[in-house]
Amino acid sequence: MSIPNSSQSLRILVVGCGNMGASHAAAYHSLDGFEICGIVSTGKSKEVLNERLGGGYPLFSDYATALTETQPDAVCISTYPDTHEAFALMAFEQGCHVFIEKPVADTLEGAKRVVAAAGKAGKKLVVGYILRHHPSWEKFVEVARTMGKPLVMRMNLNQQSHGQMWTVHRNLMKSLSPIVDCGVHYIDVMCQMTRSKPVQVNAIGARLTNDIPADNYNYGQLQIRFEDGSVGWYEAGWGPMMSETAFFVKDVIGPNGCVSIVAKNAGATGQSDNVDAHTKTESLRVHYADLTANDQFVQPDTWIDMQDEPDHQELCNREQRYFLRAIRENLDLTDHMQDAVNSLQIAFACDESVRTGQPVLL
Repeated sequence: MSIPNSSQSLRILVVGCGNMGASHAAAYHSLDGFEICGIVSTGKSKEVLNERLGGGYPLFSDYATALTETQPDAVCISTYPDTHEAFALMAFEQGCHVFIEKPVADTLEGAKRVVAAAGKAGKKLVVGYILRHHPSWEKFVEVARTMGKPLVMRMNLNQQSHGQMWTVHRNLMKSLSPIVDCGVHYIDVMCQMTRSKPVQVNAIGARLTNDIPADNYNYGQLQIRFEDGSVGWYEAGWGPMMSETAFFVKDVIGPNGCVSIVAKNAGATGQSDNVDAHTKTESLRVHYADLTANDQFVQPDTWIDMQDEPDHQELCNREQRYFLRAIRENLDLTDHMQDAVNSLQIAFACDESVRTGQPVLL
């Protein structure tokens, strides 16, 4: 299949209609340059999504059948992680470009196979690292890089999930832990901030419910040591038992001072499992370590209020505009794909550390 020019719409097959799949479908429905050629899910979610979009889209329960019958230019994969590898490989075999929600696969080797398949097919693979498209998070990374080295990076996102979100989390934990599923985002951010090679990880975890597989855990914390002396930690817990005390920490410290995301609304009680709140920054607080001769601070903390604060849907729109641009402009996605594999490798090393009780060298 050739790369559509600017006058042609990209025919895209939407696979998976949960939180992310529905948001990506809404982006394709509203943005110029895309044409949804089919919607796939095993349950009723495709009917619900189709109605929400105004109806009229072809619906499928079987992915292979949908691929054959619709002959898409591209596929959007937002299913549970244990299907990612197989679905992506099938798409590349049929000559499609692929947008895939993170993680690329549920194993490191699987992720490498997906990246290799993209290269062999000569097609684009864009991974859903949503924070890379958020101007406030881009600014957070930019300011963190001015704080000197080494950096101390402190981040978490604990979710007191209940109702439908607890159902989603239980399903996710059939194949992944919270620190793998969510942690890849923040590991990616840490790697961007340090631009240094991670050399060691250490992690702990606890299984706080019998509602998940016996070999998994629903609370985890990871620690990363980088070659330049920087260190970082990330904490993620899912479930109705989780505390909402200090669940939203995004804080980076260096010799020159620190920068923190201060999200008063997103970090408020009752917001921990609100997907739309997870990317909210609202403002950055920047502190400078410079002291006078009397050891008093030279300048007060400054606040950067973020005017361009896209909601979750707009972030998905921006991701899809990037996907379209990658195809139309034939962008080199080598670093993008390698970063996705690297962050997944680190996250799986953290999983190994939880299960063995030992540090893992990278």
